[in-house]
Amino acid sequence: MTTFDVRIWGISEHKGKDRKTGKPRSTWRLRWLVAGQRFGESFQTRALAESFRSRLIVAQREGVAFDEACGLPEPMARELRTRSWFQHATAYVDMKWPHASPNHRKGIAESLATVTPVLLSSDRGAPDAETMRAALYGYVFNTTARTAGPPPAKLAGAVSWVEANTVNLSALNDAALVRKVLDTLALRIDGKPAGAATVTRKRAVLSNALRYAVELRLLDVHPLSLVSWTAPKKDEGVDRAVVANPKQADALLAAVAADSPELVAFFGCMYFAGLRPEEVLHLADDEYERPSAPGAWGWLHLTGATVAVGQGWSNGAKVTEDRGLKHRAKTATRSVPVAPPLAELLARHVAKYAPADNGRLFVTRRGPGGRYVPTAGQPIPNNAYTTAWRKARKEALTAAQMRSPLAKRPYDLRHACLSTWLNAGVPPTQVAEWAGNSVKVLLDVYAKCLDGGTAAALHRIALALGLEPPRSAG
Repeated sequence: MTTFDVRIWGISEHKGKDRKTGKPRSTWRLRWLVAGQRFGESFQTRALAESFRSRLIVAQREGVAFDEACGLPEPMARELRTRSWFQHATAYVDMKWPHASPNHRKGIAESLATVTPVLLSSDRGAPDAETMRAALYGYVFNTTARTAGPPPAKLAGAVSWVEANTVNLSALNDAALVRKVLDTLALRIDGKPAGAATVTRKRAVLSNALRYAVELRLLDVHPLSLVSWTAPKKDEGVDRAVVANPKQADALLAAVAADSPELVAFFGCMYFAGLRPEEVLHLADDEYERPSAPGAWGWLHLTGATVAVGQGWSNGAKVTEDRGLKHRAKTATRSVPVAPPLAELLARHVAKYAPADNGRLFVTRRGPGGRYVPTAGQPIPNNAYTTAWRKARKEALTAAQMRSPLAKRPYDLRHACLSTWLNAGVPPTQVAEWAGNSVKVLLDVYAKCLDGGTAAALHRIALALGLEPPRSAG
């Protein structure tokens, strides 16, 4: 709280004796009131007391608010409360940690580890860049690791050095330094331009950390408001080159069935139902509504997602975390139709691989050397299904297709599914509901993947004008 209710009294001399020598000695005492609360300060000489009093009087005359907690004018109070960037960044991490998801915690640590090397007060004796980043990302900006005890021996020196050598937070009032920080966000570790989405995400973390400093009254204004800086434009659209056509998708699923048959329905859920990988991992047997008859459609009633987060970022020892559906309330559900080809894949999967004790359909079923083992219901690790997908691409695609981005990631099967639905004429509102996206995001992302739209539009216009529909170029 601040106030303009300030009364400054005169300076009084207090005579006494020096504790060490016993000789007569005077101290000079200044007293003042802020919002009715008494404050005082003692000085060794009258000149020092007069200098301090004049600073208070000047602030009072210029209409500067006084801080009720410490009794000082706002600028002086800020100097008293000043923190180093290291202190503020760790305080920000600790504030966010309890309420952030593991992946968001990792994103915060990555972003702060990117900007901190720019906010150094000295480079004398600095650790090498790789060690510094490991110390920042793996320890300094990980609340669980930092509160568990001292850093690992190989990182201890780097942690101590960075703690002692970051600039004061007030240095971020320098627009040139702020611009340098933002320019750093736009680069990858190897110095190449970072993706627009990455820059946007890291900038958001930096902005939030600085907003926290303003909230704590450690800064007068948000430093990012001091510069006009344009982030790279974000292209959210899916590249049509990554979308597999039905023939290619069938070949890829057949290759998976030959090498990893326990995963073919896993990938089938992405291609035929548009599920995200983490949604497939969370899928339970009782969430699958079987078709009423052979060749009929079924339904998946999704209730959540199982996300890989990595050890050290969750609240426990687990490397995965169950959470609600993306962009929805924790208790929300989403229903997605099951086409007959997917129903066949799921029927074969359940017949051969019984659901785990927790009801999950897709769990780890292989041990060392690829041998089948009894499962305890552990989710399939990301590296297991991505390795199986790489093998399938190598087997099913030509050399030229292998070099292209065609279906390079399992997630691209979801892109293929949603593109197929849109191209089939399913209304975007319906596709968005099944996919768990907003209509705007759906159209922004998949606009490039819509085939035949121009021809259909010209055909409709011609009919409306009473003209003969145009012939296709083919």
